[in-house]
Amino acid sequence: MKITLGQFAPTADLAANRTSIEALARSAVEAGSDLLVLPEEAMVLASEASTPLGDIATAEWLPFTEFIRDLSKATGIGIVAPGYEPGSSGLPYNTIVVSDRTGALVATYRKMHLYDAFSYRESSYVMRGEVKPTVFAINGTVFGLLNCYDLRFPELARALVELGADTLLVSAAWMSGPLKVDHWLTLLRARAIENTCWVIGVGSSSPECIGVSTVVDPMGQVLDQLGDEPIAAIHAEVSKERLDEARYALPVLLNRRIMINGS
Repeated sequence: MKITLGQFAPTADLAANRTSIEALARSAVEAGSDLLVLPEEAMVLASEASTPLGDIATAEWLPFTEFIRDLSKATGIGIVAPGYEPGSSGLPYNTIVVSDRTGALVATYRKMHLYDAFSYRESSYVMRGEVKPTVFAINGTVFGLLNCYDLRFPELARALVELGADTLLVSAAWMSGPLKVDHWLTLLRARAIENTCWVIGVGSSSPECIGVSTVVDPMGQVLDQLGDEPIAAIHAEVSKERLDEARYALPVLLNRRIMINGS
């Protein structure tokens, strides 16, 4: 299973964002990847939007998901694409959709941990999703979805692994600031080590964010990484053999005494 980490800098210009996504999809195809993972806010950068985000979600969510599905079908790759979905309260959800290579939607995950930290209040403009750890499978590999701040909650990662995930996909717009890169890398590696699973972290490189898309293997080794490039891709081979080796050498999932059921 080959995965492309498609880092770019989303803006308020939805058409420009689609152009970037198309370029990253072409890169994924050229690399022979099965799956393209995009950063949080791939649809639109909320902080730069001049129109209320709820209105953008109402007008643009379905066209965005159709664009992703059509792109998957045209390129023959799966795509993990975050955007803003209309919510019942007037506030949108921060939602990740996944299309497979045929263009079928195989997963939808609404961000459950909103970023109300470091003086930021995501809950002021986004509706919190239900507690619903979300996994999906492509070509026999089971993936679990996390959205940015979700990474700080180890119980979600473990719940996804309980549901069968052997690779965690983290789409993020990780805000810059003191120690933020350290936190990002430490948490990516910790989630990999404690669950003996692959972790793929794809970061937005918009002006307020760090980028630093990263591939971590099941023993916590960083195999590849980007900086703050405005648009770039890396391609990672996620092997079942490496997963099995790690879980044989470090059987923490078999040795644990407390189980998390995802509820």
